[in-house]
Amino acid sequence: MRLREDAARVLKEWPAPSQEQDRLRLTYLDHLAAHQDGMWKPCKDGHLTASALVIDPAGGRVLLTLHRKLKMWLQMGGHCEPEDASLADAALREAREESGIAQGLTLLPGGPVRLDRHHTPCAWHLDVQYAALAPADAVPAISDESLDVRWFAYDEVPGVADASVVRLVERTRALL
Repeated sequence: MRLREDAARVLKEWPAPSQEQDRLRLTYLDHLAAHQDGMWKPCKDGHLTASALVIDPAGGRVLLTLHRKLKMWLQMGGHCEPEDASLADAALREAREESGIAQGLTLLPGGPVRLDRHHTPCAWHLDVQYAALAPADAVPAISDESLDVRWFAYDEVPGVADASVVRLVERTRALL
């Protein structure tokens, strides 16, 4: 329950950067109000997820994962777990697990970077997206959920990833 309460608080306090993002924020809050299980994968009407774009600002690059099931280059992220104390904790856990960078990742201050709602094979994902700053010497490793992990220069991202990842990179760079 504390994760659900944290999610509601984060979404209520988040200063959406656009009208479209504010509409999504309100949709997420409505979803939580209507679904007591709205944080969890079994909720077939959709569920909140947490992700983090791993970024190396000094190197001008981002780390993406080639998702094993979706066969797409994406930021690190996924389902919330009962042991996650907050959305930020869930995003950071996912970033560590999927990047293989066990130490040194820190979330960009200020809360979520953006929101993205997308359909997946399991249900609608109401993704709360953060950015995680990587240490300069970070060496990624492929996880069980990935076919590959790779650093991409900012200008390479539009050639490999979908529009949602491109928007996440753009918004993150604007906040740096």
